[in-house]
Amino acid sequence: MATTHSSSASAIWISLISNIILTLMKLIVGFLFSSQVLIADGVHNAGDVFASAAALVSMIISKRPADHDHPYGHGKAEVIGAGFVAIVLLIASLYMGYHAAMALMEPPGQATWLVLITAALSLIWKQWLYIYTMRVGKRLNSPGLIATGYDHLADVYASLAAVIGVGAAMFGDYYNISILQYGDPIAGIIVAMLVLKLAIEMGRDTIDVLMEKNIDDSRMEELVTLVQSIPEVKRIDRIRAREHGHYMIVDVRVGIPADLSVQEGHDISKKIKQTIIKENPLVEEVLVHLNPWYP
Repeated sequence: MATTHSSSASAIWISLISNIILTLMKLIVGFLFSSQVLIADGVHNAGDVFASAAALVSMIISKRPADHDHPYGHGKAEVIGAGFVAIVLLIASLYMGYHAAMALMEPPGQATWLVLITAALSLIWKQWLYIYTMRVGKRLNSPGLIATGYDHLADVYASLAAVIGVGAAMFGDYYNISILQYGDPIAGIIVAMLVLKLAIEMGRDTIDVLMEKNIDDSRMEELVTLVQSIPEVKRIDRIRAREHGHYMIVDVRVGIPADLSVQEGHDISKKIKQTIIKENPLVEEVLVHLNPWYP
């Protein structure tokens, strides 16, 4: 568990420090050379700083053990952190879209090699962060890390659009093609739309977990098969499972022979729990209710 926590914390710290560096770099270059897409991307990165900080705090809270006030643990703290990231992305997309649209009403700015290099460096850096964070997040089943990974992916889109937009603007300046000279703000609008789509998808996933939506059908079928593999289980009356942050909670009601003793029923309940947890490392708690079954 300590190694798991260390891996997730390291991934978040790397994301946080990277976002601070990239924010300063993009904003300084963007304002110096009046690049709307770089300024918008820099503001987006500034939001990422707060999002990464929120993910770090929520991750620390989620690792706390269950207590009297939170008997099911603190796993949903990561889900709340992921929801915060979605809100940051939503606000960033609206900001980027508005300022990029306003830039279309003004004379095009002068595209430079430094702006292009800054965008390209951000693209490479963010692509590495996305791959690294998602790999750790999926291995640890961490909603906070996965949300941070998708946040990096939004930055990859933004940086790619910036590279294309600035490159098009430089080409337009060189050959005096007016429409290409607006490549920078046009790229900013495209980035805003992509980030908005990502924010909506992340927000929907967060709401599903907070509303305790059942797990997907394939995983539910696996649980049903495991419970039915217990010889003493004659009937499944109800089975439910929900994500609780980085782990799952399963609730199952089964029918067992009515003539069994309390001790035998207890042993069967224990066997069901052990079977499910053994085959599903993400399951942290199984609630079993036994009903009498008559042949």
